[in-house]
Amino acid sequence: MKMFTVTVSEIVDEARDIKSFRLVRSDGGPLEPYSAGAHIDVMGPTEVVTQYSLCSPPHRTDSYLVAVKRENGARGASAALHDRVGVGTELRISPPRNLMSVVPGADHHVLVGAGIGLTPMLSLAFALHAQRQPFDLHYFARSREQAAFVDLLEESEFAGRVHLHLGVTRADQYQILERALSDLTGASHVYTCGPEDFMARVRTLAEPAVGEDHVHVEHFEAAAPVDTDADVPFELELDTGEVFEIPVGASIAEVLEANDIEIDTSCREGICGTCVLDVLGGTPDHRDNCLTVGEKKAGDRIAACVSRARSPRLIVELP
Repeated sequence: MKMFTVTVSEIVDEARDIKSFRLVRSDGGPLEPYSAGAHIDVMGPTEVVTQYSLCSPPHRTDSYLVAVKRENGARGASAALHDRVGVGTELRISPPRNLMSVVPGADHHVLVGAGIGLTPMLSLAFALHAQRQPFDLHYFARSREQAAFVDLLEESEFAGRVHLHLGVTRADQYQILERALSDLTGASHVYTCGPEDFMARVRTLAEPAVGEDHVHVEHFEAAAPVDTDADVPFELELDTGEVFEIPVGASIAEVLEANDIEIDTSCREGICGTCVLDVLGGTPDHRDNCLTVGEKKAGDRIAACVSRARSPRLIVELP
């Protein structure tokens, strides 16, 4: 996995248990621009790699901004960033990659974030405003103390498109979402990030109006475990002609690595999209949370770290 060194130039307490970290290249050079909605891998003090959405305007090349919520899981990675990283600390990060970019040509874009799920919505909002595209941003949080970047949202050039929903009940949340999503058309697009049940609610309300392919979801968690009792071995054929058996209990990525075939991986949970390969033949059994509904239906891509095959043989192309 290609990574480079950055230095933390600023840390801000954005909300309760949420800190933002501004990152600059340690060699003083510019960072590459990225498309709105992108995220990066961050290797912190624990050397655990985790993924964080970029919050800064995508055209900026002087720094990247990420926000980190202290969590109990992720093998202590977020707690280490909170407790052991200061201004001047060096970290290793990957180049940006994107699983949820702006779709051109929509008649309206609706951005819906909850809690730390606001983070990818910020760069989308910056980009949509710069492109003069019609959009609204709805942000839900339990309280103002727990809402990240509220001051930035209220003072931004697109503040008139921001709708803050702080401390609302679950019933009120449903009604707010219903109103926000009710006037959309088949040419509209909805982007959402937050807890899994929240995103499921957004999808349920938005899909009848815009279609399932027009609802774009950014996951922070692995897909729900699947029943593996019916798993069987399958053959993996590479575009080079090499064929390997993928046994029960092993992933495509693991088998390739065991045979000295290099493949980029990061999360190993089907979240980040690093290991996605193009499928040339066969039928994938998708078990990831990084491919879109449309991509899964098309069956022409697969997350090699978690997914398997429904057909006896799967043919993939190496990057």
